[in-house]
Amino acid sequence: MKKDLVLQVLREQQEDVLNDVLIGSCERKEEQLFEWNSNMAQVVTGVRRSGKSTLCHNALKRRGVKYGYVNFDDDRLVGLQTSDLNTVLECVYQLYGIDIQYVFLDEVQNVDGWYLFVNRLLRMKLHVFVTGSNAKLLSGELATHLTGRYMEIKLYPFSFFDYCRLLNVDMTGITTKAIASRNSALSQYIVEGGMPEIKNIQSVRNRKNYLSGLIETIVTKDIARRFRIRNTEALRRIVNHLINNCCQTIQYDQLAEISLLGSSTTVQSYVAYLQQAYLIRRLSKFSYKSVERITKEKAYVIDNGFIANRENSLLPENLGWRLENVVFIELLRRNQLGAEDIYYYKPTSRSKEVDFVVCQQGKVVELVQVSYSIAERKAFKRETEALIEAARSLHCQNLTLVSFDESKDVQIEGYTIKIRSAVEWLLE
Repeated sequence: MKKDLVLQVLREQQEDVLNDVLIGSCERKEEQLFEWNSNMAQVVTGVRRSGKSTLCHNALKRRGVKYGYVNFDDDRLVGLQTSDLNTVLECVYQLYGIDIQYVFLDEVQNVDGWYLFVNRLLRMKLHVFVTGSNAKLLSGELATHLTGRYMEIKLYPFSFFDYCRLLNVDMTGITTKAIASRNSALSQYIVEGGMPEIKNIQSVRNRKNYLSGLIETIVTKDIARRFRIRNTEALRRIVNHLINNCCQTIQYDQLAEISLLGSSTTVQSYVAYLQQAYLIRRLSKFSYKSVERITKEKAYVIDNGFIANRENSLLPENLGWRLENVVFIELLRRNQLGAEDIYYYKPTSRSKEVDFVVCQQGKVVELVQVSYSIAERKAFKRETEALIEAARSLHCQNLTLVSFDESKDVQIEGYTIKIRSAVEWLLE
């Protein structure tokens, strides 16, 4: 590829980046995860359109560092070869100066052999930021090609905290109006989700088209093309069934029947691909038996907006499941800061279930139960008894029950259960 063309493309990209002091208006907590003096590549992964590029730009700008930028997701760079990457580096130096210490490579996986280039930049003592959307970058190839020379930062769609900040919702006020505003925002968030671009789409029809198209792109481009799946219709059936039944145990035999694949082994591979592309997140059962952790998994969807905003979605308004899905994804966000592992607890088929067990280095540090409403005595008794039984078995004193609109501490059988409204818990 001619250097003049590469230089023209990079100059236009430079102008776009420099036009904004900051892109967007939300400082996301994931910016805290970057290690600025690390000799490892900082690789930001996540579902498509979750804001990975914006996160990197904003973090670099807020840090005040001088950095070079290349977006490989440009039609004029299609066909770029590994041998052209040195030309790209020359152009970066020409545009940004030879004294830069940081380089941001956006959608770098579009170039075959990209990892060789990244490794070379690391050997040159440059600090490298990398983003990518498709399953090729999200897969185990990261570990294969960068061999311990990368740190992965997982970016999820907007948290409820981000969502409130973007909508200018009063997050601390104690007036009736402020409280009502937060509750209204949560009701909206549970249904619409937190994909960054959805806030700019006003009509229900256009939101549905946007999110349906995003699922289709993930299915056809990130998974089917990457893993050479010809039967994309089977993959679509699996996606729709898992989203329709989010927060439930994955039944691989049932999925094999629904998808007409006939093989639960093939279905397991397809579900793993969906995990790699960040469309779903799997949750293992808490068990000291490895086989149970592997075979008794649940599936959650990466963003609540995908639950109802799809073609042929005829789901009841199960707010309990939707709130549970929101809580799980929030636990995953917090997991990056605390390095915890998360499971669900149900030791036997007759046992009461606890939604989430948070562990740190093999030790249970918190039990989290989710129930949309505990106003009825029967519901309150069911959820608290499940927590107490699990607390005894797992020797845990830190018990939390997240409901939609109630906050108080209760003492039951010597245990303190912190009941927190979803708004309060999500904004902690």
